[in-house]
Amino acid sequence: MASYLLDADTKIQCPHGGKVQVKPGRTALTLADKRVYVVNDFDAPSPVISGCSFNISGSPSPCSYIQWIGPALRVKIDNYAALLSTSVGLCLSAARVPQGTALVSGFQTKVQGT
Repeated sequence: MASYLLDADTKIQCPHGGKVQVKPGRTALTLADKRVYVVNDFDAPSPVISGCSFNISGSPSPCSYIQWIGPALRVKIDNYAALLSTSVGLCLSAARVPQGTALVSGFQTKVQGT
């Protein structure tokens, strides 16, 4: 089943209110002059989520990274899988412990991929 491609206007945040600070890096495909997210965009060595308020028993444990599950199988940009509206972003702590799924909204609704 086809799903919408996630572009630069897509809003992504962790379930605790942290905001994703990543811009799509690939220029080979744009939608209305907006770059499309690929899984590789979130591989930065530095944290990609800021402002997460999650804590465990009073100890801060903010979400820092996102690992994507279910990217496009057929749409690739510079050999990296594009992200879809049905892709699941797993929010991880600095120790790479899963802490919930990313909230995705505001994506374009004209171009689909599988």
